[in-house]
Amino acid sequence: MLEKRQYYGAEFIVLRFVILGSSSSGNALLVFTKTTRILVDNGFSFKRLSQTLSEVGIAPESLDAVVVTHEHADHIKGIGVLARHTGVSIFMTHGCARALPEYVGHIPNLNCFESGESLRFNDIEATSFAVSHDAADPVNYIFRSNGAKLGMTTDCGHYSQLTRARLAGSNALVVEANYCPDMLRQGPYPPQIQQRIHSRMGHMSNLDVQQMLRELKHDSLRLVVLTHISRDNNTPELASRLAREALYGTPIHITAAPPDGASPVFEVCS
Repeated sequence: MLEKRQYYGAEFIVLRFVILGSSSSGNALLVFTKTTRILVDNGFSFKRLSQTLSEVGIAPESLDAVVVTHEHADHIKGIGVLARHTGVSIFMTHGCARALPEYVGHIPNLNCFESGESLRFNDIEATSFAVSHDAADPVNYIFRSNGAKLGMTTDCGHYSQLTRARLAGSNALVVEANYCPDMLRQGPYPPQIQQRIHSRMGHMSNLDVQQMLRELKHDSLRLVVLTHISRDNNTPELASRLAREALYGTPIHITAAPPDGASPVFEVCS
C-alpha cells in the first residue's frame, strides 16, 4: 500500500512520484500512475532497491521501464542487476550506453534514444533534454500524464535556456541543490574537485536554484523537491531557506528529499 502521501494542488491527482535516494551514495526516483511505474536511474543494489520500493508497496518486478540520466556510478551501478533479475526495459542515450562501465554487465532489454526524444510508457510520456555535466550525453526528463507535468533536473552544472524551456509550466519540480558556494570553498575538498563541482559541467548550487525558481514560478506550480544535497558542502535547511526566498509570497511548497531511504509519495495535480 502507498502509505506516505503528501497532497499539493487541486483534487484531481494524475501523477505521483517518490525519491528513493538522493546522494552521492545512490540516486533513484520513481514516477507512477495507477497503471504505470517508471524508475529514473538506479544507484543501488538489487536488495537495497527492493527494500526501499517495499516501503511504498511496490515490487521491482512491477516496473514498466527504467530511464537513465547518465552513466555515473551513483545513478547506474544497479541497473544491470535489476535488468537481469526482472527483465525490465532500460532506456538511455546512445552516448550513455557506449560509456557504461564494465561492472554494469549485460543489459538484456537495452533501448537507446537520441537526446531530446520523447518516450511513451502507457499513460506517461517522458521527454528527455540535454544537460551540461561531465558525462557522456547526459539528459534530464520531464514527465506528463493527463495534463500534469513533473520536471526534474539533477547533475547539471548550467541552468541553460533549454532547461528553462523544458521545465517551464511544470506542476511540480525535482531540482538538484547540490552545494553552497561558500561551504564548498571553505570545505575539505581539494581545489580540483571544487573546480569540477563549481564548473558548468558540474552541479547546481543554491544560488543556481534560486535563479531557476524565480524564473519558473507560476500559478500552477505547487511543489518543489530539492535533491542531491551534498553532506559536506550544503545543508537541507540552508538549501530550503534560499529556495523559499526565491518563492516568497507564493503558496508553492518546498521540501528537501532525504539522502537515504524513501521520501513521502508526492502527488501532482494538473
